[in-house]
Parts: sequence; C-alpha cells; structure tokens
Amino acid sequence: YATCEMKPSSKIDADKPQVSGQVLFRQYYSYGRLEAIFYLDGFPLDNDQSGRAIHIHELGDLSNGCDATGGHYNPFSVNHPRHPGDFGNFFPKEGKIRKYKTNLSATMFGPYSIMGRSVVIHEQEDDMGKGNNKASLENGNAGKRLACCVIGICNKNLWEEKLPEVTDKKKR
Repeated sequence: YATCEMKPSSKIDADKPQVSGQVLFRQYYSYGRLEAIFYLDGFPLDNDQSGRAIHIHELGDLSNGCDATGGHYNPFSVNHPRHPGDFGNFFPKEGKIRKYKTNLSATMFGPYSIMGRSVVIHEQEDDMGKGNNKASLENGNAGKRLACCVIGICNKNLWEEKLPEVTDKKKR
C-alpha cells in the first residue's frame, strides 16, 4: 500500500484551484496489477469544466512547488501516453474527483518502482499524444502543475477507508 498526500503547488496563482486530498495505491505482489484511488478536492464547483491530467513524475522533490518533480516518469523512453504513470484525464464533479482505477501499468516493486516519485495534477486536459507537437508526445500538453505529492509506503487503513466511498457511487 502507498499514499500520496496531495498539496497545492506553491508556484500557482491564488486564483487557480487549490487541490488537496490523496492518491492511494495497492499492489499485492511484484507482478500483480497496480490499483489506485484518486480522492481529491478543491476543484471549481461548476461541472462543465474540462478534464485534468494526472501523471506520475520522475522525482519526489517538492522543493520548488511542483516544478522540481522533473518530467513524466518514462523509464522505457516511449511516447506519451504510454508512460507507466500516465493515468489520463479526470473530470471533477462538484469540486471533487473520486475515482478507482485498476490494471495500471506502473508498479510499486523492483527497479521501475513508483515509490518515492511524485503524482502531479495538471491545470489542463491531456491531449493523449494527439497534439501534433513534441510536447504532446512528452506530456500531453497538460499545462501547469496545480498540485503534487510524493508516493510513500503506508498501511492498508486509508485504502480500506476510501475504497467504499469511490466504489459505492457507481451503484447509485
């Protein structure tokens, strides 16, 4: 189990969303598939906003807001959006993102572990590599970094607390 305690970047303007919350990870064994819970608050309350890109970045360095986290974590030098931490776009509802994702290609184990790296929430939607420019193939033209966190080991308590909240909504 791992957690990432999301905090707004100190480098963003005060009028930008002040995003906080958690991204939680679970992976049972080294060749198992990674699961994640995205439990985030602080987005604008209007529901007609575009998606927000969320990615794993290579460094867990928050010394310069979210700008010191480096580029996308891309250990296999492939074009975006096929990096291990390209989670795609998330569409906030009522100022929140509550999402459970399975079968992610990143791992918490071995030489390509995401542990100690960062999760970054971007200002804009990810163009999924279809933007016809170099930046699109590197980062999806996702824009400024709104918030970030460092991925660290935790026990199962947070996961067990949040999972019902993100999965029960589908049944309503």
